[in-house]
Amino acid sequence: MSDTFEARLLLLLAALLFPLAGCDRGESREINATDATSESYPTDFALTDHRGKPVRLSDFRGKVVALFFGFTQCPDVCPTTLAEFSQVYRDLGGDADQVQVLFVTIDPERDTQQLLAEYLPAFDNRFIGLWGNSEEIRRVADTYKVTYQKIQAKNGSSYTMDHTALVFLFDGNGRLRLKVPHGQSAQALTRLIREIRDSP
Repeated sequence: MSDTFEARLLLLLAALLFPLAGCDRGESREINATDATSESYPTDFALTDHRGKPVRLSDFRGKVVALFFGFTQCPDVCPTTLAEFSQVYRDLGGDADQVQVLFVTIDPERDTQQLLAEYLPAFDNRFIGLWGNSEEIRRVADTYKVTYQKIQAKNGSSYTMDHTALVFLFDGNGRLRLKVPHGQSAQALTRLIREIRDSP
């Protein structure tokens, strides 16, 4: 693990250890989510997890699945979302085993399986990173209407990724129920997950 990457993980872990510092975690904010039950989305896809094993979305039937597209070099949206779900797991306690977070990299050029295996456990070792080649990732992203593009730095030596920032929440039957935009608190996400879990 590089010193730079290790330093970033330590900073993220520090943020996770103090989730309440300087904020109210948004308890009073309105919950924002879009009902996706009437929309047409695939109920399955196949990629490779960060341990090198082939994984299908359907492997997680019986659980509420939170699917998110992002990249490990993301400076804000991705680590914030993963940190919120880390708090969701803590809030759910023993019920966290009924929820699976899936993080699909949109930057397979840099996000190797090894890097995903280092990155995801910094938030929770139950999170699963999903990887594929550029064509495989694009195909899955397109089916969920997720857009992303490489943005080259002005000096041309590096790049970042501009991407759709949505969490897709599936019920235990594999049906997409909600699309949740970035910025929801852990409390709001926990409430949505419980509602999906307890609904028919």
